[in-house]
Amino acid sequence: MPPSRVTMEDVAVRAGVSRALVSIVFRGVPGASEAARERVLAAARDLDYRPDTRARRLGRSRTGTLGVVFSVGHAFHGDLLESLYEEAESAGYELVLSGVTRSRPEDQAVETLLAERCEGLLLLGSDFPRARLGALAERVPVVSVLRPVKAPGVDVVRTDDAHGMRQVVEHLVGLGHKGIALLDGGRAAGAAQRRQGFRAAARRLLPGRDEVLIPGGLTEEDGAQAAEAWLDLARPAPSAVAAFNDPCALGFIDVVRQAGVRVPQDVSVVGFDDVRQAGYAHVGLTTVRQEARQLGAAALRRLTARLDADEVDADGSDMGEVVIAPALVVRGSTAAPGR
Repeated sequence: MPPSRVTMEDVAVRAGVSRALVSIVFRGVPGASEAARERVLAAARDLDYRPDTRARRLGRSRTGTLGVVFSVGHAFHGDLLESLYEEAESAGYELVLSGVTRSRPEDQAVETLLAERCEGLLLLGSDFPRARLGALAERVPVVSVLRPVKAPGVDVVRTDDAHGMRQVVEHLVGLGHKGIALLDGGRAAGAAQRRQGFRAAARRLLPGRDEVLIPGGLTEEDGAQAAEAWLDLARPAPSAVAAFNDPCALGFIDVVRQAGVRVPQDVSVVGFDDVRQAGYAHVGLTTVRQEARQLGAAALRRLTARLDADEVDADGSDMGEVVIAPALVVRGSTAAPGR
């Protein structure tokens, strides 16, 4: 008779901890001290225990597909998709994409994926209210990517947007700028946090200065409209601009240059995301880099953990939030004022 397979319960007994703690250690989420983690791993080595994820999956109806809802035309979502494809392939899953456009709402994009029997959903920059996200998470595992939200059963993987925008203000003030305008993202995912970071840094570093918020948005068209508003401001206008994202910054730059304004000699411009176009030699946009590879890897890990039977507590409680720090990338679109 073949020897019986070592189980998670066996590891828990050997390590002197609960089975739930063993599960926490093997799925790599917060909740175990370093000492407890070492005890669990040592017990697993002693017993030659290996988690049998494949066996757990075979015990249920599986399709091997994960659904991704993204915004068509959102440049950074494209960078994220590349990372998600790589991570999904490594984890043995296929991705099914469903785009959101002006004529195709997020609800429709999600229902399409559910009809395809996707096992879990990755929502990039979701606009769903918390109640809708919570209800969706009762049907399938859900990870909200880029947007911070507290909804039952929903995991979050996002960038520290406020910290990124604080870096922008610190950079511009360090160059000598005394007036900085924010091309605001409105209700877009991450916009509230970027606005918060901008305000906090501006109040700390430029006390007594009036706040200049200009409606911006996700697209180059939004940036172009913001540029018209900046050109209409009473002179002297703010000598630096922090845009909600890179396309918004590029649209702004295109319009002000056509009006005879030099970048960065007359106005410094900073974007956010660090999409590929920002790094082109003829663009040279100073921006805040979101770490697409880290975001994609963390999002896939969260979703696949939810899909494994042993990875979720009986009450379906949240696994928490992963927040990844961005980095300022300085290029040629910023300089000292009046250089």
